[in-house]
Amino acid sequence: MIEYHDTEWGMPVTDDQRLFEMLTLEGAQAGLSWATILRKREGYRRAFANFEIAKVARFTARRREKLLEDTGIVRNRLKVESTVINAKAVLAVQEEEGSFAAWLWDFVDGEPIVNERGSMADVPAKTELSDQMSKALKKRGFKFVGSTIVYAFLQAAGFVNDHTLECFRRKKCITAGKRIEIPR
Repeated sequence: MIEYHDTEWGMPVTDDQRLFEMLTLEGAQAGLSWATILRKREGYRRAFANFEIAKVARFTARRREKLLEDTGIVRNRLKVESTVINAKAVLAVQEEEGSFAAWLWDFVDGEPIVNERGSMADVPAKTELSDQMSKALKKRGFKFVGSTIVYAFLQAAGFVNDHTLECFRRKKCITAGKRIEIPR
């Protein structure tokens, strides 16, 4: 958990494949601890073709059934099915918008939102932004994208910087947010 915070959490992500992975893992976490998902991340990468979107979108019913036997992931039928559904939805967004990243980053006008949190107790579970993105994702057919899941995704992928004021990662994420290039 510490390594994840110190190296990944909150750094702006503009790669479609990585964003798909992060959205999948946040959805898989629903009802579970983040530590459980981090322990299973390599299992997810193996099971879901390293999150290659087009490959996951082509997973057959047989392959999805086989995944329900894989102890390296959360063996929940709805979560497995949602990953394939979401891969197809990402492909549709890419077709319409040029990239999944461009579509997502438009929600924050291409620039991370930097909050001023005194402590983690000040961080909400969801916001108006996560409500809006959740609604837009659902409209496009995505699953396991409720507002709380989406807010965790926004934080993890650097759309929102919720590092506390005293956190050493805060400034690094702010600097990284000023240098992002969003693929169009």
